[in-house]
Amino acid sequence: MQMELDFNKMPDRLIPAVVQDAATGQVLMLGYFNAEAWQRTQAEGRVTFFSRSKQRLWTKGETSGNFLQVVSLHVDCDQDTVLVLARPDGPTCHRGTTSCFEDEALPSSAPGALPAPAIGFLAELERLIERRHQHPAEEPGSYTVRLFEKGLSRIAQKVGEEAIETVIDAMAGNKEGLAGEAADLLYHLLVLLRVSGSSLDEVLAVLRQRHQVIGSGQRRPLPD
Repeated sequence: MQMELDFNKMPDRLIPAVVQDAATGQVLMLGYFNAEAWQRTQAEGRVTFFSRSKQRLWTKGETSGNFLQVVSLHVDCDQDTVLVLARPDGPTCHRGTTSCFEDEALPSSAPGALPAPAIGFLAELERLIERRHQHPAEEPGSYTVRLFEKGLSRIAQKVGEEAIETVIDAMAGNKEGLAGEAADLLYHLLVLLRVSGSSLDEVLAVLRQRHQVIGSGQRRPLPD
């Protein structure tokens, strides 16, 4: 079922579209749909815009290979704006930055350099871990690649070790140490999920399901 846009509202019959990373929530770019670009985007599952500078249809990534894979499309209540949730295949901006709203002069650790929700960094980290797993030759000496080489048993052992150290710092009231150990635990847990064929999305889906159960008035039994 195709969603309808009211192109007649716009003098140039172009509808603005905000593209957001479906995993991290980061705003990536702004583009424009005409009727043909809108239809092609829905049909092919890759974002295609109408380029105002080129005056033609333009599939994002047609030159660079950094396509935007559509996850979902959302039309606003007036049918004159679109929110595109997408999975980027690489940097979205032609300058090589993740987002067109980034300042390329700022390091990625600088405040405001990556205008994404802080929790979205977990998705970025998971994406990097996935790449290290699929393409170990890119960074053969990285800690993540070496972990994957050691296999499931060692990775699971590391999760256990980091969990114990997290509990120890929590019980000792060591707030600074707790943050560091919890970070180590989250990282190693993402690696374990990856090597086990699971993902952060699957974990979050379980949490959402449990939340919906609680929201409906049901209660899960308390742990012992």
